[in-house]
Amino acid sequence: MTTTTTTVRLEEITSKNLDAALGIRVRPDQEFAVAPVVKSLAEAYVHRDAAWPRLIMDGDRAVGFLMAFLDIDWHEDGGSVVRSGLWRLNIAADEQGKGYGRFAVEAVAAELRRRGTKELYVSWHPGDHGPANFYLGLGFRKNGEVVEDGTVGVLDLS
Repeated sequence: MTTTTTTVRLEEITSKNLDAALGIRVRPDQEFAVAPVVKSLAEAYVHRDAAWPRLIMDGDRAVGFLMAFLDIDWHEDGGSVVRSGLWRLNIAADEQGKGYGRFAVEAVAAELRRRGTKELYVSWHPGDHGPANFYLGLGFRKNGEVVEDGTVGVLDLS
């Protein structure tokens, strides 16, 4: 089964869907590769100017969570390099393989294009059950950087 854009959408996190967002869990063998939603929402609160958290919905079902980062000072040196990209992507364990991850990346890419951004960055932790093949299959290329033991990838949005 693949997703259709008529029923799949992003929603802002609100008091009405918070519990659904907090209920998103990846497979146990993937937990090393992505923080739980609760940590992401805490980080979104602390970094509210840069974080863009969204719930991935299919009809009335919460199937995943994503959080983009917007215009961050990549080297924390006053702005020599400013980047935007995908900070977190959590697809519920029983919803994987249905196109929701691709939808999420495409939705972030569309939002960044709307904002005039030319590249979408992501990082991933290496490992047998990590997301490297997923991101590389979507067209990300490794740029040679490593951040917090994660491989950095970039997708050209132009």
